Amino acid sequence: MTADIERHAAERILVLDGAMGTMIQQNKPDEAAYRGERFKGHPADVGGNNELLSLTQPDMIRQIHADFLEAGADILCTNTFGANAISQADYDMTDLVYEMNVESVRLAREAADAAATAERPRWVAGGIGPTNQTASISPDVNDPGYRAVVFDDLARAYGDAARALIEAGADLILLETIFDTLNAKAAIFAIEALRDEGLPVPPLMISGTITDRSGRTLTGQTPEAFWVSMSHARPFSIGLNCALGAGEMRSHVRTLSEVADTRVSAYPNAGLPNEMGGYDETPEETAAHLGEWADAGLVNIVGGCCGTTPDHIRAIAKAVEGKAPRPVPDKVRHMRLSGLEMFEAASAGQQNKGAA
Repeated sequence: MTADIERHAAERILVLDGAMGTMIQQNKPDEAAYRGERFKGHPADVGGNNELLSLTQPDMIRQIHADFLEAGADILCTNTFGANAISQADYDMTDLVYEMNVESVRLAREAADAAATAERPRWVAGGIGPTNQTASISPDVNDPGYRAVVFDDLARAYGDAARALIEAGADLILLETIFDTLNAKAAIFAIEALRDEGLPVPPLMISGTITDRSGRTLTGQTPEAFWVSMSHARPFSIGLNCALGAGEMRSHVRTLSEVADTRVSAYPNAGLPNEMGGYDETPEETAAHLGEWADAGLVNIVGGCCGTTPDHIRAIAKAVEGKAPRPVPDKVRHMRLSGLEMFEAASAGQQNKGAA
């Protein structure tokens, strides 16, 4: 399967699906729908726990996957953004993390296999969100040294989620919406530990989020520094998603495409949120942006985040159809370091050329 997706990625731009949360909201599930029969007596409120719907409303999730596939998605992301112990603690459902991940892969796999053909396979990416905690920033303005979560807590949570996704048969692992690089480091550490155990870890996709027009992650890194911090994981792709619409994201995607020696992914929101928290960018508007990125040779994988529907994915797939993927450059052979920004050490040849 790894060779299969690498071959297809070399031949064409692959298309990710759109926003699971947006589609769930369109179904308007209430508290009773989230609970289903199984969790009628659960002591905590569970409304908004989208990952629970893989257990209580599997037909809804399966249909959302099918709609994105029909629209042209090559890669389905599982309904597991918050299926980790840290996020599920809000609902007193940490004991369901393994089952949530396994069932979510099963639902995506059923839909993907039903749509796949010999000429056009479909793949399942096991999604792991950033959790609702940050290892780098104190949640208490009066105590900058305080942390609500530590590296080891995050590594355990990420490792448990990744183990379930891998054992359930995900084709890829997607670390997405990364706002804190230290969180992502914990996830990579946990995944590498699973590899050391002998689990067949699939290719890793990594996607960060630029939180505002400053052009940095929440913890202050530029896109270049973020890539350098992640490059040791040898990811299948590096990219950006969420927070920004395509218009605001383009320059940051271009920056990644200039420094990354792997594939570049991008799945922006359907514009910036309006005053009601909704997204107004039409499928044609979003697709026009991503089609231009393809023309400019910036991307290998495209899709949609918040506010994007099957109509958005259909328009995006059409906009990039037949366009060449960004050529993956040769691996960089000189030293790069990262803090908040990237530092690149000049090679001896570059130094000599500069002196001349």
